[in-house]
Amino acid sequence: MASKKSAAWAPFPHDAKPFAYAGEALKKAWPKLHAGDCEPYPDAKRAAALLKAAGKAAPKLDAEALAAALQDAWRAFHHGDFQVAFSAGEALGPVGASVAVKAIGIHATYLVDDDDEKLKRFERAAALAEAAVQALPEEANSHYRLAFALGRYSQGLSIAKALKMGIAGKVRTALDTALELAPKHAEAHTAMAVYHAEIVNKIGAMLAGLTYGAKAAEAEKHIATALKLTPASPIAHVEHGNVLLLLDERRNEDAAAAAYEKATRCKPLDAMEALDAAWAADQLE
Repeated sequence: MASKKSAAWAPFPHDAKPFAYAGEALKKAWPKLHAGDCEPYPDAKRAAALLKAAGKAAPKLDAEALAAALQDAWRAFHHGDFQVAFSAGEALGPVGASVAVKAIGIHATYLVDDDDEKLKRFERAAALAEAAVQALPEEANSHYRLAFALGRYSQGLSIAKALKMGIAGKVRTALDTALELAPKHAEAHTAMAVYHAEIVNKIGAMLAGLTYGAKAAEAEKHIATALKLTPASPIAHVEHGNVLLLLDERRNEDAAAAAYEKATRCKPLDAMEALDAAWAADQLE
């Protein structure tokens, strides 16, 4: 385990200067930075609530210290210091899982080339998220981060293999729970859209509907909700393009390209959004 932690992660490849949210700047930018995932700002009051809810799984810190640690971890995430953010979040146990899973997940998605290493990272992320679901079941992001990690793991395996392993059911349950707890969670709506579209794409509309309750109309509904909630978010437009291609690549090619184009025109607010927009630009080349 130690060697894994000490192995250097690929650095964020773009200019991170605009994404340094020092001091009060983080709090001020927070509503926009977290419009997609509805993560509450980790002030002392929030930290105290997390400590109480996590019980025995909580870190041995007071509320002020935990708030400072979580703010620093999120600062590192937004700045593109993904390894720092992951390590800081992981050290806090389930209370830090939200930032840890997001950090390792975004880094693995965009900055890890080796497929086996990607799968290992998503497995680690899923294990952290599962612990968070156990310790903090009332937190929407405990469930959403689990769905995110398992969903990315599924994509690395192949959707067909993931369906056979029963991962699709776990993803669906986690997303349903996240959306029950936070109906305006744009990233969960986006993930639900991709869930429906990938299964329809893989096994056909009739079987997808009968076996998994997956429907093209549901994919379209959820992605429309995500776009309405976060019109300035690159990932909403990226996944809109992806959903269009999954549902009908031949017919939707131009519409998907238009969605990717919209993603490139969004002004990134942090390192993750810069990576999302850069990915979209690559698809247009």
